[in-house]
Amino acid sequence: MPDRNLMKKESRQRRHKHILRQLKGTAKQPRLIVFRSNKHIYAQAVDDMRQKTLFASSTKSKEIKDEVAKASGKVAQAKLVGLHLAEVAKKKNVKKIVFDRAGYRYHGRVKALAEGAREGGLVF
Repeated sequence: MPDRNLMKKESRQRRHKHILRQLKGTAKQPRLIVFRSNKHIYAQAVDDMRQKTLFASSTKSKEIKDEVAKASGKVAQAKLVGLHLAEVAKKKNVKKIVFDRAGYRYHGRVKALAEGAREGGLVF
């Protein structure tokens, strides 16, 4: 009998491949990729043309580690990561992004991260 967690992971990866066929990031409009683990959430902006990561943020980032520790719950932490990511994007002169939810459903922490990025000034 196959492992349920393995099946969930494979299904998410299959959905992500399907999404990737439609999304492409550039230097002016990078692709914002979200990865969600049990404890943390990570986001990075990628230029697919040059295959480079332009900037990233996570609940482990040194700049927001204190704020994340004070936040109550993982959804609030994800929103802080989105706000921090938008702040970093402004410094890099990036205003528009393509949001890649990486096969995760758009709710909970993924949605909070996206809303935080929008509040910070990113357009997608």
